[in-house]
Amino acid sequence: MAKMQFKSESKRLLDLMINSIYTHKEIFLREIISNASDAIDKLCFIALTDDKLGMTRSDFKIELKLDKDARTLTVSDNGIGMDKDDLENNLGTIASSGSYQFKQQLEEKQDDIDIIGQFGVGFYSAFMVAKEITVITKKYGSDTAYKWQSSGADGYEIEECKKDGLGTEIIIALKDNTDEENYDEFLEQYRIQSLVKKYSDYIRYPINMEMKKSRVKEETKDSDKPEYEDYYETETLNSMVPIWQRPKKDVTQEEYDKFYQEKFFAMDKPVKTIVTSVEGVVTYKALLYIPSSTPYDYYTKEYKKGLQLYSSGVLITDNCEELVPEHFRFVKGIVDTADLSLNISREMLQHDRHLLTIAQNLEKKIQRELTSMLSGDRENYEKFFKAFGRQLKYGVVSDYGMHKDELQDLLLFYSSTEKKLVTLSEYVDRMKEDQKFIYFATGENAAAIDALPQTELLRSKGFEILYCTEDVDEFTLQSLMMYKEKRFCSATNDDLGIENDEQKDEEKKDSTALLTFVKETLGDKVAEVTASKKLVSHPVCLTAKGGISFEMEKYFNSVQPDSGMKAQRVLELNLGHEAVKTMESLIQTDVDKARKYAEVLYCQALLIAGLPLENPSEYTDLVCSLI
Repeated sequence: MAKMQFKSESKRLLDLMINSIYTHKEIFLREIISNASDAIDKLCFIALTDDKLGMTRSDFKIELKLDKDARTLTVSDNGIGMDKDDLENNLGTIASSGSYQFKQQLEEKQDDIDIIGQFGVGFYSAFMVAKEITVITKKYGSDTAYKWQSSGADGYEIEECKKDGLGTEIIIALKDNTDEENYDEFLEQYRIQSLVKKYSDYIRYPINMEMKKSRVKEETKDSDKPEYEDYYETETLNSMVPIWQRPKKDVTQEEYDKFYQEKFFAMDKPVKTIVTSVEGVVTYKALLYIPSSTPYDYYTKEYKKGLQLYSSGVLITDNCEELVPEHFRFVKGIVDTADLSLNISREMLQHDRHLLTIAQNLEKKIQRELTSMLSGDRENYEKFFKAFGRQLKYGVVSDYGMHKDELQDLLLFYSSTEKKLVTLSEYVDRMKEDQKFIYFATGENAAAIDALPQTELLRSKGFEILYCTEDVDEFTLQSLMMYKEKRFCSATNDDLGIENDEQKDEEKKDSTALLTFVKETLGDKVAEVTASKKLVSHPVCLTAKGGISFEMEKYFNSVQPDSGMKAQRVLELNLGHEAVKTMESLIQTDVDKARKYAEVLYCQALLIAGLPLENPSEYTDLVCSLI
């Protein structure tokens, strides 16, 4: 029979599909199985009104067959089949979809049926692995079967043949192996089994394959040396009904937990399961999980955020990043919708308004669920926050604070008075009547912050302090700027909005000479030397001048040691402290010793602030000289 040519610029287009559109060759099996499912959908729909067909939904199936000797993979279905015109129109014209046309006809009749394939190129993905494809098919209502055969872009042949029963059989003759590609992998039953599980697990019809197994021979069961024999057994490779498609009332939490652990390779249970179903402008079902612990690679570039995206039970992509915002990147789960616009292949999604609407809805849903957990299940929320609170804080800081209003009420900070994690709202509700600011202090841990001289005055007045122990904390509060009309104020700020009763008498003294002496002694090491308004029992402390704090300096220098980031240092002296008074008196009697006092006090201030000494050896010699 004469070879027929494709009805489009087939050679160029087929080459594009094989080499460009699909990035993973394994996708071909998903496409072929999806087409088989479509064919069964069509005949199943007809069976609803045609009693002569004699078939019910339980009769439909998809079968896979491996032949290692012939190096073929066969996918068969007992769906609607094709006649000669269908073969020429659907397989002879690249990018023509019978499924799409069928759906259009149903829409005109206002019948609702879900058809997966809506673009006619999936079939040709098989040429990524095939040197020749043979299609044997017989259409519902026809007595004649046809064979379609092609080796690729050079064309195809169609001829009549014999076939028992309706449906389509696609025989894929695999390419020969090369140094770069091993096509034999698609002849291994475990590989085919895993691909079905990965991409087609929720196809609505059973996908069956004869599996080779091993068992002990009956006659050697009781022997010391049992012998084994191979046997074949047909297995259904897919589960067919997705857990998210089942009514929530019919699924136990144990089942949801097990699915999470198996699907996302998790060792522990999720801290929260979110099940949602939406119908309206967009229609979708989603099953989301909030993990209870941080994945080992979470804060690395290897971690992939995103949800698994399905279209009518067929996996589109493992990680659809567009479905979750960066601040909720820890959420795992699945979204299944039939409202997606597919562009050429299921890998190349057109990110249209449907996907954007789904993403916006999911973001609001996740936020509401976290808020609910915070108010109704504080213990589990704190467990979650321990794992992912840093991520929420990054969310406040990122995008120029765009998301701070949505995230601020989800934040927790350790409280100096409550000795536990508290929300900003809880802090504000406890504020004293005359309290101007929400106070915070930064340090490596709570014990280190407790020891900060700058916090002593606040604690003596009974003011609550939020402890910032993570590198992102100070950036977070600076991004928020204020909460419920109350501004944030660092404990190291010059003006804390309160008076230090113990410093009142000292403020009346003229300390200009002392401050000038210390500044001249330290030179460029400090920007200023001032009389402190916040120190109580400690002699000295450092505060930062300008927009860069000490915590920022430490953070930037840790991630980029050559950045040269340095906060302007202001040395605050407690004029009422004995050490400062001694230094002041030495200015008149032993100026060299007074300078040593100034150097020692400055070094002590550096140590208290958690900043490195420029020369530790010199500091120890200095202390020893005074001893």
